[in-house]
Amino acid sequence: LRSPQSPCTKPCFSHPAGSQLPCFHGSSTIRNLKERFHMNMTEEQLQLLIEQMVDGSMRSITTKLYDGFQYLTNGIM
Repeated sequence: LRSPQSPCTKPCFSHPAGSQLPCFHGSSTIRNLKERFHMNMTEEQLQLLIEQMVDGSMRSITTKLYDGFQYLTNGIM
């Protein structure tokens, strides 16, 4: 998924800078997308980051509140 050649990301990373699509306006769009996919990290570094993010989310009060909201309104657990 993180590869610039992935079917999910290729259209974004290979899109011309002069695109008419509003989401591509601004010079930081592609840079921000690459940062979000952590393209500069090795697979091992990314795995550690994801584990830290999941661990932080599991302990977060906002996650617990949102999960409770989803359960009450949609029956999603």
